[in-house]
Amino acid sequence: MYRIGIGYDVHKFAQGRKLILGGVEIPFELGLEGHSDADVLTHSICDAILGAIGEPDIGTKFPDSSPEYKGISSLILFKETLTLCKSKGFEIANLDTVLVCEKPKIGKYISKIKERLASIAEISKDRVGIKATTSEGLGFTGRVEGIASHAVVLVTKI
Repeated sequence: MYRIGIGYDVHKFAQGRKLILGGVEIPFELGLEGHSDADVLTHSICDAILGAIGEPDIGTKFPDSSPEYKGISSLILFKETLTLCKSKGFEIANLDTVLVCEKPKIGKYISKIKERLASIAEISKDRVGIKATTSEGLGFTGRVEGIASHAVVLVTKI
């Protein structure tokens, strides 16, 4: 049995924060605003997994009203989501993502992000897709106000 889940997340830029994408710190003058580390990429992946296994979204599972998630690494949320996925009898077949931002340029960090996420998910790197695109100057991402991330995950019954 296969199931597909989709995820989408967005965070606006903020001063005085680190920019974390897929658990990797990206050198940039701005970070992303959020209750956790605001890792928009990992959040979209978690939402896709949760959707595939029939669970509520990341905001319900890990609410920003909860002090225990204040400043937490989104990789911890990813690990907890993967544990839940396995407990329901599923494993990740593959995941594919698209980051949407004008700045910073993400290309040279993609390999490291793929390695980090694949290692945590215990899957091969070729089962993780990370792409980045701009929005050609349009919308909030085009105005460099934040980053959006889309994710699709295929899970299979163990």
